[in-house]
Amino acid sequence: MAIGYPPKHAEIYQLNGLTPYQFVALAIEAAIAMKWGIAYISNEGIIAHTNNGAAKRNSEIIIKLENDTATIKSTSAGSELIDLGKNKKTVLDFIDQLNDKRAILLPEELTARYQSLLENNAIAFDGYLNRLPASGNQVPGFMAVFKPAKDYFITPILADINILIFILMAISGVNIMEPGNENLLKWGANFRPLTLDGQWWRLITNCFLHIGLIHLLMNMYALIFIGLLLEPHLGKIRFLSAYILAGIGASVVSIWWHELTISAGASGAIFGMYGVFLAMLTTNLIEKRQRKAQLASILFFVGYNLLNGVQGGIDNAAHIGGLICGLIIGYASIPGLKKPEAKGLKYATVALLTIVLLSSSFLIFKNTSNDIGKYDAKMKIFGANEKLALEVFNLPPDTPTDKMIHLLRDSGIYKWNENLKLLDECRPLKLSDGLVKRNELLRRYCLLRINSYELMCRYIADNTESQRNNLAEYNAKIKEVIDSLDGKIKLEHK
Repeated sequence: MAIGYPPKHAEIYQLNGLTPYQFVALAIEAAIAMKWGIAYISNEGIIAHTNNGAAKRNSEIIIKLENDTATIKSTSAGSELIDLGKNKKTVLDFIDQLNDKRAILLPEELTARYQSLLENNAIAFDGYLNRLPASGNQVPGFMAVFKPAKDYFITPILADINILIFILMAISGVNIMEPGNENLLKWGANFRPLTLDGQWWRLITNCFLHIGLIHLLMNMYALIFIGLLLEPHLGKIRFLSAYILAGIGASVVSIWWHELTISAGASGAIFGMYGVFLAMLTTNLIEKRQRKAQLASILFFVGYNLLNGVQGGIDNAAHIGGLICGLIIGYASIPGLKKPEAKGLKYATVALLTIVLLSSSFLIFKNTSNDIGKYDAKMKIFGANEKLALEVFNLPPDTPTDKMIHLLRDSGIYKWNENLKLLDECRPLKLSDGLVKRNELLRRYCLLRINSYELMCRYIADNTESQRNNLAEYNAKIKEVIDSLDGKIKLEHK
């Protein structure tokens, strides 16, 4: 089983007396017998493709002559990260076919067939195969995707940071399957009331935070996959800047869209990287055959996840924000990618993109209403008032009657009236329908408390049975309102 992008497998085949030209003819005969499509023939070897059908996985096979040996390498042509041994089987089946053909074809026949190819101008002498990287069965193991390499440096570092933060959260006692709201906020989740209240750093920290193990695994698979595809094209600086800018853009769109949602996850930034790659796939930066296969795969990923995001619990606003930022970054980077020698153009593009996207994010950030934050601040005062008003129930049984009545009226009823004023101050705020309904329940709660406190004062003074019964009715109504109040905050993945 090969793991990496793309998965591949290579074997060395000994010519054992065959000339290079005879082997080229033999390889063509074997490829034809396996019903492969032959894309390129040269004096150095051939390139062929399996024809398993559009719905199945296909491979590119490069057969390259090197002295008295030939290296036969099969590489997955699709978007898989794991090939389950498919490429190894392809190479070994081809070697069996080579041996079968070699057993029935004489060297003279192979020479004649190669000569026929020459006469029909089917042989290229452009040295293309020799310009390809050295062959070899160097497919990385599973852990290799987490280790920085020459053209795959930033991606594993980002993945490792995400995993490390998740491990630290788990060590601190956070539930690894369903972390609570308070823990997520403590570790840096994105939440409009807090983010707009000066905690802007949540726009970045939430991109490295995940809501459970499954969320982490899904995002890391998507990150590694796009990193293996994209980082070799972009390079370290472009890839890292694109990831961070797309992540910030996704977070800003999230808080602009959601009033009361705790959001966390790397997928906003990851969608940005898919957006960058989509932009590149609409140009000729990538070879046409690869572009077609990869475009289908990327479009499927984006489409499926956006449709899946329509369901509850997924922050599609962040996905869309990240994707749009990625497309902008991708198209802006194309001139520099077409001129890799122009270092100044690369740095200028990165700087300009940083200024434009951060400025746009800042404008959205500053113009996003923080009425929820203001509401939250008033609710904290509401809670403090409520706590003081309820202190009367903690008085010892032998508290003098006059003191009890004084506390009920001057502390309790006063604080409930203060809370009614706070609710009046919340009326001009732009709140969700759910919070408006909650405020109406809170208003009813305060009025019931005021009436019950006044009744308690009369009951303490008169101690009549009717007042006791009325008080019991009020307490039942208060409990009903408390049970109706729902203070849960919606939790969403990115």
